[in-house]
Amino acid sequence: MFYNVFKTKKVKFILKGIGKMPNQFSRTEILIGKDGINKLNNAKVAIFGIGGVGSFVVEGLARAGVQNFILVDNDKVDITNINRQIIATHKTIGKYKVDVAKERILEINPNAKVEIYKEFFLPDSEGIIDKTVDYIVDAVDTVTAKIELVVRAKKLNIPIISSMGTGNKLDPMKFEIEDIYKTSVCPLAKVMRKELREREISSLKVVYSKEEPIKTEKVPGSISFVPSTAGLIIAGEVIKDLTKM
Repeated sequence: MFYNVFKTKKVKFILKGIGKMPNQFSRTEILIGKDGINKLNNAKVAIFGIGGVGSFVVEGLARAGVQNFILVDNDKVDITNINRQIIATHKTIGKYKVDVAKERILEINPNAKVEIYKEFFLPDSEGIIDKTVDYIVDAVDTVTAKIELVVRAKKLNIPIISSMGTGNKLDPMKFEIEDIYKTSVCPLAKVMRKELREREISSLKVVYSKEEPIKTEKVPGSISFVPSTAGLIIAGEVIKDLTKM
């Protein structure tokens, strides 16, 4: 009881110390300061792929204070998504993922501005990315789309981070942040290295797993705590880069 009272008073004292009434970002401001919060509030992040990884990227960014989003995905929530996607529930089955994600962002932060595109990003996709974007998150599944995102990001000089494979894995402790050319084990990363090398792209920040994938037939397996971990790692890296931490 004494500890709980002490803890409550201590938190109130700390929050008063930041010079304003507590708000939803007060605890974050203690860590990254008012300047960091302002940077996140003003940043625009484009997330491609709102699935197991991408939905948790969105969650982490919105709760940290990012207020400007571009969400790109043409998929609808399916019952098989419920095991790993934070936007997937029995109530959201059949709804576009970008619609559900937008609604969730606005419930977290009504001041957020969210652009949505119900399309699969392809090399012939037009618009979406321009120099107003501060960061790009690649959480799509297809190599063609991933390569095109990297090419456009490099051309526009926009920071980008890509998620490598999270399917058929069970150990969330095996994820690492690394340059694509220093990756190993991950089959998707191997393909990406080859494709990027052919395009003379010299670097790409990625989140990948050093866990050997479990062999399955046809459809890859997934579980709640692996794609989510990758998504939150990516969100953390984006936040650190945007705030220069």
